[in-house]
Amino acid sequence: MRNLSKSKTIERENEEKQYRRMTETPVSKLILQLAVPTIISMLITNIYNTGDTYFVSRIGTSASGAVGIVFALMAIFQALGFMFGHGAGSIISRHLGAEDPDAAVKFASTSFFVSFGVGILAALFCMIFMNPILRLLGATDTILPFAREYAFWIFLSGPFLATSCVLNNILRYEGRAFYAMIGLTTGGILNLIGDPILMFGFHLGVSGAGISTAVSQIISFLILLHMFYSGKTVTYFSLRTVGRAASGLFRWRVLGRDTSDIVKTGFASFVRQTLNSVSTGFLTSQSSAYGDAAIAGMSIVGRVVFLMASVAIGIGQGLQPVAAFNYGAGKYRRVKRGYGFTVAAGTVVLGVIALVMAVFAAPVIAWFRPDADVVKIGAPALRWQCATCLLQAWIIGSNMLFQSIGKSFRASFLAGLKSGFCFIPLVCILPRLWGINGIILAQPLADVITAAVTVLFIVPFMNELSKSERKTVSDSGKV
Repeated sequence: MRNLSKSKTIERENEEKQYRRMTETPVSKLILQLAVPTIISMLITNIYNTGDTYFVSRIGTSASGAVGIVFALMAIFQALGFMFGHGAGSIISRHLGAEDPDAAVKFASTSFFVSFGVGILAALFCMIFMNPILRLLGATDTILPFAREYAFWIFLSGPFLATSCVLNNILRYEGRAFYAMIGLTTGGILNLIGDPILMFGFHLGVSGAGISTAVSQIISFLILLHMFYSGKTVTYFSLRTVGRAASGLFRWRVLGRDTSDIVKTGFASFVRQTLNSVSTGFLTSQSSAYGDAAIAGMSIVGRVVFLMASVAIGIGQGLQPVAAFNYGAGKYRRVKRGYGFTVAAGTVVLGVIALVMAVFAAPVIAWFRPDADVVKIGAPALRWQCATCLLQAWIIGSNMLFQSIGKSFRASFLAGLKSGFCFIPLVCILPRLWGINGIILAQPLADVITAAVTVLFIVPFMNELSKSERKTVSDSGKV
């Protein structure tokens, strides 16, 4: 009994220490502390995805195009994981900010078990309808055999990928970004090592890349899961906490309500990730009219640009727990300061990276696939996307701010603009006017439109925060 009491005391002390850290540490310092591990893990994760592109491209242009198509399917599992992870993480962080850890544990458990179950259903669906799905995403007769080989293993590990996204985001929203980094980077490094060994050492070709990716994702999942059972977090996972404070049929209703809250809050991530996948399918379909070289070129550009944007996403994800925690604690000035720092820091860093990539666009594309036709299409596409890269910090930071504090409609709408509502019509219409140049210009133009619309959302919200801040100060004075 005495040991149990001592354990509870230590747990409470850890919660209070984390609360002070999240609400009292200077926001710029805190965001960087949380963003740096996230940026590292995202870069390594994307490097190993890019590594798949690099190693598979050694086989041929069609194989390289196949990886780009399957990445769009991988994004579906990530979409599910990020929806449950961002949704639960935002709610968890706000409950921790309001000093309600029991509710945080309940939402953590719900997101974990539901996401794994949904991941299994999604994997079965993709397995059953593999050929039609790959065709829909633009697989040609020459690309389809490679895409099938790679996709099988991606589907097999899909539930673990989806749930890893949940574990990663809960850790981040708790302010434990370093532990999330360990799990993700370990999996990424293992995949980079496994790719050449399985593909060329064991002569497994594209299947080797798929097996390496699947194994690395499962190992990453197990490492992340271990963090929750080693005393490093406030939350943990238990079926007993799902639908807590209810029993029988009512317990299922509570589970449905909690799941609905998670989905609603994280829906912007689902929109963003799903439309990324759908947009990739439209891009591949439109590019197929210009041959496998166009598919491979635009696929490589997509991986490189996402690798660049990982910096802005990482800084934005450093903002998310800070914004959610402090919004829940009623510290609105810290939310505004965090947002301003995130946009400024992301713009500066992305500007430097974009300049370097624009200058060396052709060598970068050639490094992935030394094919003159691929470079001819990929290099100008990369330069154009570098030109609008400075807008990413503004777009991503605004989107993540809205999502982290529970403004799901605004976050979902802005995510949809960038990822699909602007891009999909443009990539279908512009090629009819300008040919392959229309495909190249579709994403940069979509970014410009999204940035302009973001102004209409973020400026009024900053005014709302200022009013809430003044009201809080006024109420404190009355007390």
